[in-house]
Amino acid sequence: MRRFLPLVILVVGLAAVAIDFAPLDRPFSDPATKIDTRLGLDLQGGLRGEYRAVPADGVPVTANALANIRTIIENRINQYGVAEPIVQTQGSDRIVVEIPGVTNEQDVRSLIGSTGRLDFVEVPPARNNDVVDGQPIPADLRVVFAGDQIDTAAAGFNQIGERAVNFTLKPEGARLFAQYTTQHVNERFAIVLDGTVISAPNIRSPITGGQGEISGGFQTQADVNRLVTVLQYGALPNAIEEVSFSKISATLGLDFLQQSILAGAIGIALVFVFMLLHYRLPGLIACIALIYYALVVFAIFRLIPVTLTLAGVAAFVLSVGMAVDANILIFERTKEELRSGKTLVSAIEAGFNRAWNSIFDSNMSSIITASILFYFGSAVIRGFALVLIIGVLLSMFTAVTLSREMLRFVVRQPWARRASYFGVSEDEFTVATPRGRSREAGASV
Repeated sequence: MRRFLPLVILVVGLAAVAIDFAPLDRPFSDPATKIDTRLGLDLQGGLRGEYRAVPADGVPVTANALANIRTIIENRINQYGVAEPIVQTQGSDRIVVEIPGVTNEQDVRSLIGSTGRLDFVEVPPARNNDVVDGQPIPADLRVVFAGDQIDTAAAGFNQIGERAVNFTLKPEGARLFAQYTTQHVNERFAIVLDGTVISAPNIRSPITGGQGEISGGFQTQADVNRLVTVLQYGALPNAIEEVSFSKISATLGLDFLQQSILAGAIGIALVFVFMLLHYRLPGLIACIALIYYALVVFAIFRLIPVTLTLAGVAAFVLSVGMAVDANILIFERTKEELRSGKTLVSAIEAGFNRAWNSIFDSNMSSIITASILFYFGSAVIRGFALVLIIGVLLSMFTAVTLSREMLRFVVRQPWARRASYFGVSEDEFTVATPRGRSREAGASV
């Protein structure tokens, strides 16, 4: 496996460069969209919508219902924790939604404005002509059970290759579904979302496994994903109506982003200078590894995609610092091993091996903390945590794997066997590599 590692590193690096700089389409997107860098509200602006919760049956909207609406809308928009929307309640019945960098306004409005009420409705044979896909369901038809009986939902395809949503039911829903389909073989039933028929299939045989499929009427994969999201997070406790919807400008702007990036670049450049002056040749390798790290992390951010706010940029700079810290631990250990009398190759291997436990423990502590922030924090905090988790995981790879492979290659070269290149004195280096050092230093490790 180890002999393929340089090839893996090369392929990953080339792929990262292509994603960072080439105009590529996002994989598995339907319709096709370009891979781009998504910026947050503070840096790019976006859309702002204001909604009013409608009282149900004359009962005023409660504070608990309004809070549930806010949570469901935020989860719908931010199901992967990377969009970083701002969803707030105002007054007794208003919800304000701000979403960064949206390109398809209509999709967002449909996702937010949908109440998400799903019903499984009986279709008597005499009413077949009254039930049409994409049309409102007649109000007098009986609801067999509601969509709150759906346990899980996922995108998929049916037997003839059409886009579909596969779902599983909770025990009570599974019982009702099995009972109804057993009693109405060769009849139809309708799956209705917010009063509109989205599918009305025939019942060919009893469905007793608590699983089902919604297919037909999905024009794009985005339509499927939108329904899955609505089903996954449940229906809104109250219907909502749109009060206003408009574009908003960036709160900080691109100038502020450029200034922040410049400040970060200056800081990283100073770190590079320190690594080169203090650690010499290993420091140069660490700088190359950090450049590789930055390219791969940025590619991951564009590919997911992660919405970068100023907090996300700060998390990325923090992860760069942690990657540098890992290299410092490794190189200090290596110098100690050289001074203890080990050969150059043995000292480098020992330096990496003995520093690994400290690197792993410190990085895992950061990952655990970031994971807690991701699962329990607000949208902005979750974005910060996700960027930090990605950065820390990749920093371990570049510090321990990439730097190690590069050093292994370099120390086999005769020109690299100089004490000054490793920040130790000639006497220490001579003791570490006595006569025959060229053969030992060039040995395979």
